[in-house]
Amino acid sequence: MRSALPTATVATRTMMFWCPDWPVTAALREHGLPADTALVLADRGEVFACSPAARQDGVKRGLRIREAQARSTGLVALAYDSSLDERAFEPVTAAVETIMPGVQVIRPGLCAIRVKGPSRYYGSEQKAAGVVVDTLAAIGLTDVRIGVADGPFAAEQAARATDQLDDDAAPLVVIPAGGSPWFLSSYPLEVLDQPKLTVLLRRLGIRSLGDFAALRASDVRNRFGIEGAIAHRQASGLDHHDVVDRTPPPHLDAVADFEPPLVRIDQLAFTMRTRAGTFIDTLREAGVLCTVLHVALHTESGEVSERRWQHPRWFDADDVVDRVRWQLQGTNASDHGLTSGIIRVHLVPDAVEDLADHADGLWGTGPDESIHHGLARVQSMLGHGAVLTAVIAGGRLLADRRVLIPWGDTPVGQQPLSTPVKERNQPWPGRLPGPAPATVFAERRPAAVVDSRGNPVDVDPRGLLSADPAFFSAAVDDGRRPVHSWAGPWPISERWWDPTGRVLNRFQLVDQSGSAWLLLLEDHAWWVEASYD
Repeated sequence: MRSALPTATVATRTMMFWCPDWPVTAALREHGLPADTALVLADRGEVFACSPAARQDGVKRGLRIREAQARSTGLVALAYDSSLDERAFEPVTAAVETIMPGVQVIRPGLCAIRVKGPSRYYGSEQKAAGVVVDTLAAIGLTDVRIGVADGPFAAEQAARATDQLDDDAAPLVVIPAGGSPWFLSSYPLEVLDQPKLTVLLRRLGIRSLGDFAALRASDVRNRFGIEGAIAHRQASGLDHHDVVDRTPPPHLDAVADFEPPLVRIDQLAFTMRTRAGTFIDTLREAGVLCTVLHVALHTESGEVSERRWQHPRWFDADDVVDRVRWQLQGTNASDHGLTSGIIRVHLVPDAVEDLADHADGLWGTGPDESIHHGLARVQSMLGHGAVLTAVIAGGRLLADRRVLIPWGDTPVGQQPLSTPVKERNQPWPGRLPGPAPATVFAERRPAAVVDSRGNPVDVDPRGLLSADPAFFSAAVDDGRRPVHSWAGPWPISERWWDPTGRVLNRFQLVDQSGSAWLLLLEDHAWWVEASYD
């Protein structure tokens, strides 16, 4: 049975407001950077988004970070955080909902509104759009583009068409009712965001949405199927998609204001105990648990200390109080007082999970809960960095792959760019294949490898051995061991373009007892990196 298409012949009159470069705008606000900063947001080593100042220097999406930094010397690179986009856009959506209902968030930075009601209330579509612009300008968002047309697809293209207007013109494009087919006719096929269909249509000689819309709908459906038929309706200005009102999420944030300001850590911890309990109870009433907590501390001097805390299980009231205290102890606070009093504590559940997904098992979670509470207690007494857990990171050397992070912090792969932790699933050149050694020494130990005549074995710049290894000795044992078998060298070249780069050679040696060792040769010196059991 074929899937039926909606039979609507008139698209919903839609207003679309668009905030260009929203991920960049959210990052600039989050980190307090000037609007003219040359900024890029990186995702997996590539530019995900860039500011206008960076684009003027030739930076564009898809470039490698190193190439982008070469094009713009003053470039600021930050890790892309999708949760920041959503969190920063929530006040924008809430501000629009105060003046007109029926907002649908397409994605952070792009929203759709049914314009029929607001246009009647404010007098016209232009006046309704002006109210949106004024409302967002009141909260500090001045770069807003608005398009009004038949259907969300045409309205989005109208909003993006504001880039072609004069600088003095209002950032608004209104397409008269029934004029969407004419407006869309000159657009290229790429705006449909269907690469396979675009390639096929171009092979058939179709270059624009107008050419595509001129085809008969029945022929398009028979040739390209349901997806092609939907794209044909969009090109014809008959987008059947309606604006779906969003359900505003429950307000789960907690804000505690203090007057007069609190100047002692113990005072703040005592006062926050009740507020933290109320915060956790509110989450439970909503049927969720907080696994990632964002804490913002505001001082009377205007400084803001923000940190994102992750919990191995979920936060309870005591955990929230501990994180607030540890965050203060990690700043310029001392054990007896603060350099500036705290006037506000803002708790944001950055990530929540369904309460039912964390229900205790039939026999409870005694061992895991006891372990967590014990480690959390040690952290509360000795500090946040006193309890560390090991995670596997990426890298060439085994010492680089072992990283210790504080208990409950964000694991590898979610760290900001400023941290040395690397993605472990990257295809690192020179990475040691499995199986991994059983024992990795915290500090590599000196060794010696000689040939049958007792001369040191070395590797020339071309990667050739001076002689076959016959005996080796290491600081981890006594005496000299005969080499039963060996493999290598496997060269590792780190930062070959930098004079301070390293060139190493890795070897595997097996003695007559069957014990295997992993050795490194660097600057004509041998080192033991690890051993196999």
